[in-house]
Amino acid sequence: MSESYILLVDDNQDDIDLTLRAIRKSNIDQRVVIARDGQEALDYLFAEGEYAGEEHELPSVVLLDLNMPRVGGLDVLKRLRAELRTEILPVVVLTTSDEQTDIVRSYKFGANSFITKPIDINQFLEAIQELHLYWTERNTSPPAPNT
Repeated sequence: MSESYILLVDDNQDDIDLTLRAIRKSNIDQRVVIARDGQEALDYLFAEGEYAGEEHELPSVVLLDLNMPRVGGLDVLKRLRAELRTEILPVVVLTTSDEQTDIVRSYKFGANSFITKPIDINQFLEAIQELHLYWTERNTSPPAPNT
């Protein structure tokens, strides 16, 4: 069995750095793969585009921002849920948005959780610790489908 990892999908370098810092400070010993927009995430997960021919194991969880260039988070969710290989992959929307329409649409398109990024660094650190503990330690994910 391969090493589990977290797929972080975010286009904002400050948010990426903050998330990685929170993961390190939380002593989370799990690899983080970064996709800088929705298209890169889809290419990585489906071995397309710049990742053509590079089939990867699925991550234990995807942390997905909503507002990104090329392909936004909601479109990523739609594609993930439309494919057998990823239809039940755990996806946590981790975004600065707290708009009700974004929350409703995220769940409608298959998000497993919706977290608004806290502005306070300590609250953000706590949110990352809780997220990691639940999704990578406590949660039992279903086996990967045979595709």
